[in-house]
Amino acid sequence: MAPALGLGALLAILGVLEVSMGQPEVLHSLRYLNMAVTEPSPGIPQYLSMGYVDGIPFERYDSERGRTEPLTPWMAAGAEPGYWDEQTQINEGNRLVAATALEILRGRYNQSRGLHTVQRLYGCDLLSDGSVRGSSRYGYDGRDFISFELGSGSFVAADGAAQITKRKWEHDGIVVENMMNYLEHTCLEVLQKHIGYGQEALERKDPPDVHVSGKEEHGILTLSCHAYGFYPGMIGINWLKGDEVRDQETEWGGIVPNSDGTFHSWARIEALPGEREQYRCRVEHAGMPEPGIFAWEPKSVRNSIPVLVAVSVIAAAIIIIIGLVGVGVLKLRSGKREGKGYDSAPTSESQQRVWIQILWAGIPGWMPGFQRGMGA
Repeated sequence: MAPALGLGALLAILGVLEVSMGQPEVLHSLRYLNMAVTEPSPGIPQYLSMGYVDGIPFERYDSERGRTEPLTPWMAAGAEPGYWDEQTQINEGNRLVAATALEILRGRYNQSRGLHTVQRLYGCDLLSDGSVRGSSRYGYDGRDFISFELGSGSFVAADGAAQITKRKWEHDGIVVENMMNYLEHTCLEVLQKHIGYGQEALERKDPPDVHVSGKEEHGILTLSCHAYGFYPGMIGINWLKGDEVRDQETEWGGIVPNSDGTFHSWARIEALPGEREQYRCRVEHAGMPEPGIFAWEPKSVRNSIPVLVAVSVIAAAIIIIIGLVGVGVLKLRSGKREGKGYDSAPTSESQQRVWIQILWAGIPGWMPGFQRGMGA
């Protein structure tokens, strides 16, 4: 499966834009996160589907409400007539497919009845060179099951039970063909349509509000550079010592979405107190006319504490939610391809139910038109 994901990479698979050295830039992205449970309860619907454009949730369906609903004003106002009815029908069909998949997998793992979950995360990226990157990942009970990458054109199974599905799907041929067609063509068409719905909101450029702070402890000065309220979610934050970039010594906090559709990020470095004045934080973002250079001014720290604390609490809550969405839904680890094992799913039904309740509370579409169960 995919390599281990830090928070930044995790947010990237949900649609947050990022740049990799030497790789084309991600211009726009579309993701769907779907989850189903065997035992729904108050606050935990049997089936949930969330859609994200550029990391922003734009629509939601859950089996308790029974209808796909918009999550942004531009989606509510822009969708063509019949869109919501069509998406509701697709999600209703996919809910039945997910329920069947849960039964098949429970039998395949020789499990008794109880609380079990199935998850899927899939979508595509439009890159700056005009190419498309897409993937589809399935999880069961919080662990990887099987994945598909557009570039490889084949499935990667996480264990012996998933190997059965891999053989069936690849032998069938139709599954691979449908998957390729969706990720390479249909997904891009859907993404471009939604970019059109929310063009003004999605293509705006909000510059970051940058704050630098410092804390000395045990003879070490920890300098933190926080960037708040920026959009799009692609940003460069680097610590400089003199004119030298000190990336190897820097710790990054990833790119975290805020409730208003903007993002937050930070970078931290340790320094000797006597060398404080040599350190500067460099921030580069599309909303800034040129990169900004920021230094810690100890006298201003007291004035900035209330703002920093308030925003940090919000950011911490979002980090927990996003971490649960990604780590709890698909516990991806670098060792899987080499067969180095898995992270354990919640070990008891009560633990798993608590995990799902937190996950459901933190989230504010099976592939449209692709309705084949895991045992097909």
